[in-house]
Amino acid sequence: MRAAVRGIVVVTLLMAALAGCTPPHTSPPSPTATAGASPSPTVTPTRDPAEAAVEGMTTAEQAASVVMGHVPTTDPAALRDYMASGPDGAPLGGFILMGANISGDAAQVRSVTAALTLDSALPPLIAIDQEGGVVSRLPWDDLPAGRSLQSSDAQAARASFAERASLVADVGANVNFGIVADVPADASSFIASRALGADQAAAADRVRAAVTGEKGVVFSTLKHFPGHGAAPGDSHHAIPSTPMSLEHWRESDARPFIAGIEAGAELLMFGHLAYTAVDAAPASLSSRWHEIAREELGFEGVLITDDLGMLSSSGAAYGDPVANAVAAIAAGNDMVLMIAGSTPDTAHAMATAIARAVDDGRLPAARLGDAAERVMRLRLQLSADSTD
Repeated sequence: MRAAVRGIVVVTLLMAALAGCTPPHTSPPSPTATAGASPSPTVTPTRDPAEAAVEGMTTAEQAASVVMGHVPTTDPAALRDYMASGPDGAPLGGFILMGANISGDAAQVRSVTAALTLDSALPPLIAIDQEGGVVSRLPWDDLPAGRSLQSSDAQAARASFAERASLVADVGANVNFGIVADVPADASSFIASRALGADQAAAADRVRAAVTGEKGVVFSTLKHFPGHGAAPGDSHHAIPSTPMSLEHWRESDARPFIAGIEAGAELLMFGHLAYTAVDAAPASLSSRWHEIAREELGFEGVLITDDLGMLSSSGAAYGDPVANAVAAIAAGNDMVLMIAGSTPDTAHAMATAIARAVDDGRLPAARLGDAAERVMRLRLQLSADSTD
């Protein structure tokens, strides 16, 4: 498959490049045009490279491409094996770096990210939770973050995240799960020390600035949609809930997410929290919240779950992370993230279950195809950027 996709990537990127050289379409001649005049040239629309690449993949390959997993090792051989652990050896679409993958300096982490890249023509999405401050995977990141930025202006957030993006890119990661758009309801909230603002307006300004700072260096992620602030409790252990209405949310906790989307964030991470007036299910498994993100907020990038291992720890209803992965894609996520409780076999099990759900009709093939295309679009951008 990798050779086939490499060919698709090369061909589609060439098509895209050639399209940029095609003369613009000319309006057809008016009825009064001179008889016998040469007809205007017809321009064939360029095929979407991501669509073409995904069309050439099997269902198993598409399913593996929407899984972002983790194994706690720095061993290059084990990392390569893990990335090729999808059904029928299909490569996984992503990996998240955690503390166990980081045992030294930036050079050591680069050896890890190099091992994760099975095909340089189609790099995986390599993510890291580099918020700075309380949540920091890179020990050498001493830049302002979270609470320390709450008392600074937006320009300070932009500068901090611009430097942070460079640190992330320097280790070979290309996605930062670093921009907390939640607005804490009070100082005792578990998210309070990580948020970029203590009120919606200030948070929106700093979230917008943080995305702008990361732009062009790493892909930015806004989390944890639709917002932890209104829902007390820690989603690492339970499903926080709130009765806040959708109308109230639109006027309040939505504002930082809207600001980040307008600034061009490429990913939106869904939290395991429930706004019961909107949907009793956690947002990460709610088709209604995914509809709101797409249709109301106009987000066109990759929708990704928070760690499904967290969700499976919240109670028997969501105890099976493999079943949760299928439900998450069906709800509208483009990628599923699995960390807590993950084993070297978990990603394989998730991708296999997603593919089987398509085969037996529980998951529409078009839904998986759309998810794979959105992930592929970011991966092709990485490929194009590496050849510039």
